[in-house]
Parts: sequence; structure tokens; C-alpha cells
Amino acid sequence: MIRNLVFDMGNVLVYYDSRRASRAFAADEAEMELVNTAVFISPEWIMLDMGVISDEEALRRIQARLPQGHAREAARLCMEHWHEYCMWPVPGMEELTASLKEQGWKLYLCSNAAIRLVDCYRDVIPGIGLFDGILFSAEVKCMKPQKEMYRHLFERFHLKPEECFFIDDQPLNIQGARECGMDGYCFADGDMEKLKGVLEELRERP
Repeated sequence: MIRNLVFDMGNVLVYYDSRRASRAFAADEAEMELVNTAVFISPEWIMLDMGVISDEEALRRIQARLPQGHAREAARLCMEHWHEYCMWPVPGMEELTASLKEQGWKLYLCSNAAIRLVDCYRDVIPGIGLFDGILFSAEVKCMKPQKEMYRHLFERFHLKPEECFFIDDQPLNIQGARECGMDGYCFADGDMEKLKGVLEELRERP
């Protein structure tokens, strides 16, 4: 019997677009693309999500790849303020999680995210106060779809995989969860009504 719903964050609870931050600080579109690639499409960004590099070291490496001048300052500002620009709530998701909580589900968050979000996630994620547990990849130094990430989730919150259902926008992450005994649904199309239908079917399972 499914008792626990586990949500991803990006493109499930909140939309995510790194160009919002890059565009806010870059001088023009060309610089925006340069800075966006250097900061957000980089080994350092993955390492931040893994929790194996500091913000300071990541910025040093990123700036070293950029030309001297404004682009480096834009990168610094992106690193400091990205969470204020890049994420905004998926419409209807806060209402959905509130309804699910009222129905008696336990709610959990399992996301690939940097340590910074540990300090500010309550300002970013809609309805986060309804959740019974939160796990960010940087806390445990591994990432979805690695099996270790899901095992940390189960162990930290004393969950049985077969009693959990995972909602993520990446098929590989759903596959990784299933390999650990947790079924799931890929929310890649962002269709809220389809998701509600899937969850209703779950509720009716014996």
C-alpha cells in the first residue's frame, strides 16, 4: 500500500530556468549565454549539487574561464543570487500538495540541489511546510539517479520503498527509484490533470 508521496523539486514543485539569473546580471544576450554556460552548464554546478565543492571554489574556477571584466562580475552575482531568480512555483502545485496532505498522505522532497537551498528553500518551494521530510543531494554527496540517493531517503525518514511513490520530471530518476523498489510517475509533460488522475488511482489501490 502506498503511504508516502516523494516529490522532485525542479519542474515539479517549481519551474527552473537558469537564464533568468544570467539575464538579470549580464550586459547583453551574448554575455548572458556566455555566463549562463560558464555558471549553470558546468562541472562546478554538478559538484555543488553533489556537495563536494564550496561556492567560493566553484566561483574561482568559473571566473577563470570567463574574460576579464563584466562577465566575471555577472557570474559572481549569478552565484550569489540564482535562487532568487531561477525558480517560481508550478501553478496549482501548492493546492495539490495541500489536498494530498488532507487526504492523509505523507509528503517528502528528494531533489538534486546545492547546500544553499538548505538555508533558503522555505522561501522558494510552495507549500513546503506541508512536507514531512526533505533531502537535498548536497547533504549526502550523491545524486539521483544513483541508488545511494534513494537509500539515504529511505533510511533518513524510515520509509519502506514499496510504500513510496516518486514524482519526478526525469525518466532516468524514475528508473533509478524503481530499481530501489519505489514506483513512480514521470511528470515531464507538466500535465497537472494527468498527475491528479495517477494520484487518484493510487489512493484507490487496496
